[in-house]
Amino acid sequence: MIALAALAVLITGIVALVKGTPTWLGLRSRKAALALTSVAAVVFMIAGTITSVTNRPDDASRTDAAPAATAEPAPLVETAKAPSPAPAPPADETWRNDATLQADSRTALEALATLEIKGRAPKTGYSRDAFGPAWKDVDGNGCDTRDDILRRDLTAMTTTDRCTVSGGTLGDPYTATSITFERGPETSSVVQIDHLVALGDAWQKGAQQLTEETRQPFANDPLNLLAVSGRANLQKGDGDAATWLPHNKAFRCEYVARQVSVKAAYGLWVTQAEHDAIAGLLEACPGQRSYVSLFAPPPVAPVEEAPPADVPAAPAQPAPAQPAPEAPVSVHYANCTAVRAAGAAPLYDGQPGYSRKLDRDGDGVACE
Repeated sequence: MIALAALAVLITGIVALVKGTPTWLGLRSRKAALALTSVAAVVFMIAGTITSVTNRPDDASRTDAAPAATAEPAPLVETAKAPSPAPAPPADETWRNDATLQADSRTALEALATLEIKGRAPKTGYSRDAFGPAWKDVDGNGCDTRDDILRRDLTAMTTTDRCTVSGGTLGDPYTATSITFERGPETSSVVQIDHLVALGDAWQKGAQQLTEETRQPFANDPLNLLAVSGRANLQKGDGDAATWLPHNKAFRCEYVARQVSVKAAYGLWVTQAEHDAIAGLLEACPGQRSYVSLFAPPPVAPVEEAPPADVPAAPAQPAPAQPAPEAPVSVHYANCTAVRAAGAAPLYDGQPGYSRKLDRDGDGVACE
């Protein structure tokens, strides 16, 4: 208020000085107006200073009124962006994800020619247990074989731990379709692991003669395993190439080539019908390679018997000496009556006791 009053007096004084006329303050002279104007100016300045000091907030007020300090931004940490899952490959190329496949120097037709052709043996004594525990960890990586194959054949895969596959997408080689896999009691069977050479088929074509130590790798050999449509796998059963082939024709050459490779690796045979079916398919793809199993025990090389050592021939034994002829027995008969009494009749010329006096007719026979 003091500042406002001083300002009003200051303005009135300035007007009185400029116009030289009396104002509401009753100033009669310029000298009085000048003095009053000067005093009003000083009062206005002092009042303004006091007002500004009085109205200035204290430190606490400034602290409250001050805008909140902006927190220093935390350093940015760049998070690696997870790559988008690769699209599922075409069904006839799914097998190419199998790092355990190693091409042989032979074609599949050449490998087929090495397989013995025989009839199917009885299935007597067959059981799944004959091939050891299901999905045994034969490669020693800490994961069972089923999860190893799922990790190999699925794309866009998810896991619950280092081994267990919980989901993914299968480019099914048997049906040429895309199948979503989700682990669970009601869903896991949608994708199954097929033995390309079925265990029952193998049992009837030589596996029952193998040792258990060889049958276990056979049942878990990645060359003989493939993640496929569960429905197609059930349709196949224990069938061989003569009774069942994948619906996806683009995969058939690869399918029978792997069957031939497995049978060659484990010494199994084929039936005539099976041989002919495989040969007919491979004639359309003569360059199809066979594969080497990384799990089958190496074949036992036949042991060649060493030739007998040269033994010097024993010296020829001298022929036994012929016994000396017995000395002739001196026999004398007085007459034929004595000859007959001795039981020696008749006597021939040269026999002991023969004499011409006993041989009256001289025919060489005495005492006839």
